[in-house]
Amino acid sequence: MQHKIPTQNIGPQGEVMAHAIEACVHCGFCLPACPTYAVLGEEMDSPRGRIFLMKEVLEGSLPLEETLPYLDRCLGCLGCVTACPSGVPYGELITTFRGWSEPKRHRSPFRRVFRLAIQETLPYPARFRMAAALGRLGKLLRPLLPRVLQAPLDLLPDQLPMAEPLPEVVAAVGTRRARVAFLAGCAQQVLEPGFNAATLRVLAQNGVEVVIPKGQSCCGALAMHTGERERALGFARNNLRAFPKDLDAIVSNAAGCGSGLREYPLLFHGEPEEAQAQAFAARVKDVSVFLAELGITPPPPLKNPLRVAYHDACHLAHAQGVRAEPRKLLLSIPGLELVEIPEGELCCGSAGTYNLEQPEIAAALGERKAKNILSTKAQLVATGNIGCFTQIQTHLKRLGRELPVLHTLEVLDRAYRGTL
Repeated sequence: MQHKIPTQNIGPQGEVMAHAIEACVHCGFCLPACPTYAVLGEEMDSPRGRIFLMKEVLEGSLPLEETLPYLDRCLGCLGCVTACPSGVPYGELITTFRGWSEPKRHRSPFRRVFRLAIQETLPYPARFRMAAALGRLGKLLRPLLPRVLQAPLDLLPDQLPMAEPLPEVVAAVGTRRARVAFLAGCAQQVLEPGFNAATLRVLAQNGVEVVIPKGQSCCGALAMHTGERERALGFARNNLRAFPKDLDAIVSNAAGCGSGLREYPLLFHGEPEEAQAQAFAARVKDVSVFLAELGITPPPPLKNPLRVAYHDACHLAHAQGVRAEPRKLLLSIPGLELVEIPEGELCCGSAGTYNLEQPEIAAALGERKAKNILSTKAQLVATGNIGCFTQIQTHLKRLGRELPVLHTLEVLDRAYRGTL
């Protein structure tokens, strides 16, 4: 497809967008893979439609404001990337376009304050814990609040778990086989600190020494995927400095965070640190990939058979191409039966802050995912991302079926400890 995008006026980001737009041949394979198209059935709410809209804006044929409702409804789940036979880098396109367009768009004062509150809260565990505690009190006023403010309250747990401060180093048990740096994440330190505790125990159990850099910050994915490029660069520059370079890998146990770290080359495209960002991203691995490659000590057999449904987080399956490794780890547990979820490739509706900013569509997708999980007759759900965990748990509860939802590493940890 020929383009007239004035890349010379847009800068390095224009080259990224033009390349992605040129690659699309409008074949339509992306349509059934797109969650918003599945829910809304509108061409412009599909990847193919959004690519056309972005092209028209960049060429000057269409005002930006006319396209924004459709572009804002994109989850950024990248299901279309998996489905695309032409290899269109849609993730690079939508992320870069949002970074380019955000400073140019108009938002109402309420929306500006709402987004600023998210950006100034979620990436900072101490602030988020305080906000979440206040939010639990705010549930008393829920019926009086607008829908956009009800959504965050609905996702909060009834009680915030207590979290122990993370150590700077966790020693390997027995002979040390590897030494890694660990990204602790933001929201999960508040909502589910057990994710990190279980991950550190499993790594140590398998001979991995873990360094948790004290100076690390949010990965920047939340800011990057919502158009706050400068804010994302700030977080990323901090992490380039904070993480040691002499370790075997940088591991993450959150799909969105790991994907965010691996996107640093895109974020730094045209910046002085681009080469440094490429080297950094090359060392990043999801914890399931790292352990599957390293090889783990098999857990003892379960006392009773257990039927587990594994949910593919979009930013593992679609963004990082990680599907086999979590399943391999779960199947290493004798007595565990792994079942696939119908429409497993379709996003659950969490998608970073999407279920806060687009609650109606997110709720439709969350209910759909919960019903598909229940159809498997599983006794437990495993996943590898805090956003998916929260969304699935919320919608199972709404359906009156509170199945246990655990991180993949929590399942392994409980198997090792005989508590599964």
